[in-house]
Amino acid sequence: MSPGVEPAIAIPQTFVSGRVEPARIRDFLARAEALGFHSAWVVEQILGRMASLEPVALLAHAAAHTTRLRLGSAVLLTALRSPIHLAKMLATIDQLSGGRLIVGVGLGGNPGVYPAFGLTAHRRAARFTEGLRVMKALWTEPTVTFAGEFFRLDGISMEPKPVQRPHPPLWFGGHHPNALRRAVALGDGFIGAGSASTAAFAEQVKTLRRALGEAGRDPATFPIGKRVYIALDADRRRAGTRLAEWFGAFYGKPELAAQVSVWGDAAACIDGLAEVVAAGARLLLLNPVFDEADQLERLATTVVPKLPA
Repeated sequence: MSPGVEPAIAIPQTFVSGRVEPARIRDFLARAEALGFHSAWVVEQILGRMASLEPVALLAHAAAHTTRLRLGSAVLLTALRSPIHLAKMLATIDQLSGGRLIVGVGLGGNPGVYPAFGLTAHRRAARFTEGLRVMKALWTEPTVTFAGEFFRLDGISMEPKPVQRPHPPLWFGGHHPNALRRAVALGDGFIGAGSASTAAFAEQVKTLRRALGEAGRDPATFPIGKRVYIALDADRRRAGTRLAEWFGAFYGKPELAAQVSVWGDAAACIDGLAEVVAAGARLLLLNPVFDEADQLERLATTVVPKLPA
């Protein structure tokens, strides 16, 4: 693997045919670990027409089938979840994995879904921030007394705590300047969205670095990564078509594929990823969306070793 850049991989989570294949996921994880990838990641899409597995359950499954890979979420939409239940589930996964969890969190960009979850989008950013405070308290304090706008705890305990202390690292997603400032104020790292272009990501990194400087935080201790949708194929036209098909099913925007993805032969993929690294990524979350097992092998042997240090 390339020194200086951490190569990560997306766990197969979406199924165009609608038929879930547990053995495929298990074998993929085993191979990713054997190939030396730094970590394996999930995404959250609870509602949608494409078959997409629930991310927290999938992280638990991944913990059972790996021993070394770090396991991350990019990102969990925590404002749509109970922070009590989520803190318990994530602490359990950190225990079962031996302390390998990275908790990526985000507010999400679609306030219209909140009523489907029995919630209102009113003050959703405040609910998001308060929920994270509750989770951190449950992970770090023997008993928690908390009186907030949305959540109230009176002498509540939660055990076991996560293996990692004080808690699993919290990486934030988001693109709005307020979200980037929250990442610096509350987080331990940042993960750029796969739906963001390299140019947009570069601007996000600039904002993050300014905020880190203003907060007196050392950028070297604040990891930055990005999800990159990628298709390694000598037939660039075929790869672009397949990416657009997946983007149409997952995002409802087939045209987005050409705006944010890296695709083509090995040289084209290396060049595209080098631009993401130059923009500030030190973790590259590679996300094939078809032929995942084959893509994993080829990326590991022809692309990752040639990434810039």
